[in-house]
Amino acid sequence: MTAVDDDARALGENRIRYLVTKAALHAAKAMTTPGLEPQQRLATLMECHGMVLAARGPESPLSFGEFRKAVRGDLGRLLPGDVDPLDLDGLRVVDADGQVTEDLFDLDLEQRMLLHALRTLNKTAGGVSTRDLQSEIEQETAYALLNRTGDQETYVRGRSDLIRVAAGSVSDLADLRLPPMVAEFYEDIPYGSVYDGYWFGCPICRWPMRVALNRGAGGLVGSARCWHAPHAAMGATYIFRPTGDHGAPRLQPESAPARPGGRESVLYPDIETIPDALPAEGHKALVRGIWRYTTVPGIPELSLHDRLAERGVDVQLWPGLDAYDLLVQVGRRRAKKRPFKVDLKDYTSAATLAQLVHAQEGDQGGAEWLVVPDYRHDQVPLLSGVCAKYGMKVATASEFGELVCEQSGVSWA
Repeated sequence: MTAVDDDARALGENRIRYLVTKAALHAAKAMTTPGLEPQQRLATLMECHGMVLAARGPESPLSFGEFRKAVRGDLGRLLPGDVDPLDLDGLRVVDADGQVTEDLFDLDLEQRMLLHALRTLNKTAGGVSTRDLQSEIEQETAYALLNRTGDQETYVRGRSDLIRVAAGSVSDLADLRLPPMVAEFYEDIPYGSVYDGYWFGCPICRWPMRVALNRGAGGLVGSARCWHAPHAAMGATYIFRPTGDHGAPRLQPESAPARPGGRESVLYPDIETIPDALPAEGHKALVRGIWRYTTVPGIPELSLHDRLAERGVDVQLWPGLDAYDLLVQVGRRRAKKRPFKVDLKDYTSAATLAQLVHAQEGDQGGAEWLVVPDYRHDQVPLLSGVCAKYGMKVATASEFGELVCEQSGVSWA
């Protein structure tokens, strides 16, 4: 089989995984969204079933009953047997609370980002429409609008605002002085994050947390946790008792893991402050795609930048109007410095990120280091194998920070 045949097969499998994930996401929304009429719910499920059948092809039939069961269970079961499921195998579509899982949203977005990159690189996106790629287009539009002035300081300030202020009051957002079209990417608080007119911001990313109600032995109990699973795992997860009088509920933290020691403690976020209930009216939040792939990876970007700068290391954010994420000048004070060009990525799917690196033959902006957040440490072996083909190195944020400080003659931890 030729390299062209291999590329064609890979593109075909990417398209199948994308269509199946997209169908499962829309079907899961239809099954879990309250207030839908039964006929509307059934019509959406039948449409999604048809999308899966089209992706699977005539040689891999799937009954409507099997489709509905898979949507409630393992996403990998929706793929035809000859397609590698990669990260989809074993992924739950609907969780124990009866809501769409956060990972499904991430995988859907990441597959669209890969297909958008393939289209941009003049490779086929397998018939995926521009409308399907809207989240990626929104993100590129926001960046283009921020660097329209050609001024580095303006770009850094605007992008930093998108990271530090993922949601807020209309008046506070107006104070950011973002370009009008960028400010339009702040929309009403998502309905899945609102309880009785209130929402809660994640203590790590500040975006509205996901809210659910469950009936326990003592009556209804509410839960609020960040939509980004790693943030929830670090402690951004809470419970509350419904007040019954439309008053603001008060959150109580659930158990959180112990704060890590050593090098990872430097970048670990502070989650001690319990979020207050805020009124949904008069507040807005970034659209999901920009929050997930600008705000979320931007948090360790800014943290890594700030911690290195505090230690006297010469580091710049998004040099050349975002050629890559960080430029770090590494070396001891009187020695000749070596530039380390860094791109930081936070993907739920390591396989999709590896495919993106391969499609771009490294990093389009010329980064020599691919850095992932500490909570993605298990992705390093896979990504290292792919990146090595293009002369790139891979490390977690803390590993990179420690390496830079060691070679600069300062202490990291």
